[in-house]
Formats: sequence, structure tokens, C-alpha cells
Amino acid sequence: MSTPRLLIIQPDPLDPPGPFGDWLIEAGAELDVRQPPQEELPENLDHYQGLVCLGGAMGAEDDADHPWLANVRRLLATASAARLPTLGICLGAQLLTVATGGRVVRGGNGPEVGPALVSKKDLAWMDPLFADLPLMQDVLQFHNDAIEQLPSGAELLASAPAYPNQAFRLNRCVYGVQFHIETTPEIVRKWARDDPEMAAFARAGVFETDSLTQVHADIAHTWRPFAHRFVRLADGTLEPAADSGKTLPLV
Repeated sequence: MSTPRLLIIQPDPLDPPGPFGDWLIEAGAELDVRQPPQEELPENLDHYQGLVCLGGAMGAEDDADHPWLANVRRLLATASAARLPTLGICLGAQLLTVATGGRVVRGGNGPEVGPALVSKKDLAWMDPLFADLPLMQDVLQFHNDAIEQLPSGAELLASAPAYPNQAFRLNRCVYGVQFHIETTPEIVRKWARDDPEMAAFARAGVFETDSLTQVHADIAHTWRPFAHRFVRLADGTLEPAADSGKTLPLV
């Protein structure tokens, strides 16, 4: 078994790999973190066994201000077509959605902000990454835009009342999660200070130290093993999901 090399795309300096990156490394992965546009993205994914795209404050199709987003979407589309183990987180999931034919819009129910729970759909109980997660998973939300329509063939893995498309799988081993699992209390407090209008949508007290410390401990308990399983998927010791043969999103 060789060490899997993962390309980590970090669209925003304020959303680093954080603990999720640490969990990938402790599971045996080598990370190549690129921060566009300061750092050039690779032309192809030939030398990688997996791809992770993190979050950011921009929109998934905000090419006028961030023209390099087109290249990120190209790599995500390439990874999906090649069935390369892939994970998009928040903006990364939205970029993956657009890159593979889905639709992302400004969320009609307002921003989702702060600690939250998402619930597994039936299909998730048979998924190699999601099967061992609890029914209700602790996550951190901080987004204005939402995945309105999944790509054709995508399968829904987790949902929530305001925005149903919280996690999905495409092409057996390509995943998107609308929420954050990579943050730290310090990063979240920085987001809240920088965007007080967004932060105002959170419940009272959620940005206090004790609250953020507890929710990040809960996130680590749930999502650290998930990160380890992603590395096993990338190194080939964990089989990808069975090919369902579906051509329409499952709800």
C-alpha cells in the first residue's frame, strides 16, 4: 500500500484544511495544498490519488471576480469523470455541483450559520464513508448559497430542513458536503467578526468559546474517522460505493 497523495484546493485563505487536514495526514496521506490564484493549480490529476476542495466566501460561479474558479471546476469535473476519490466542502461542494451539471443559487431560506445537525438518508447507511456516521451528525454551517439541484446521477446522503441537499455522492466515490467539518473555534470567530450580517443569523451564544469548543469536539468525534476512511478510499483499501446505475438524483 503506497502513501496516497491528495490535492487540497484552498480557495480562501480564511478556510485552511485545519483539523481535517491533520486527520488526513494521521491516516497516512500526503497533502499538496494549493491556494489559487497565488499558487498555480496542476494541469491534471495524474499524480494524485484524491482531491479535496475547501470552502470560501466567493460564489461557485463568481468568475468575474475570481476567474481561476473555472480551473477549479475543471479539475473537479475531471476528478468526477475519472472516479477519483473527491470531497468538496461547502464552496467546494457547490463548485463540484456546478462542475457536474447541478445548480447552486442564493438560499431562499436565508443563511445557515452556526452549529447544526444534518441527518442521514437511507442510502447513506450503505455508503463506505457515511455508513458508520451517526443518524444525526454535528456540523458547522456558514453559507448564503445553497445547492438547489443535484447533478444528474447524484445520490443524496444527508439532509436538513432548511436546505435538503446537505451531502451527496456521485460516480461511486465523489462527494460533496454543504457544511464545514474542517474549522476551528478561532476560524469560526474570525468569520463571524468579518461578516456580522451573516453571523446575526446564528443562535445567540453560539460563537462563545465554550459553545464553539464543544461543537468542535463533537465534530472531531464524528468526522475524524470519516477523514480516515477517505484516505483508505484514496489508497484503495476501502472499496467505493456500488454503482447504482441511477440517472436521476435520489431523495
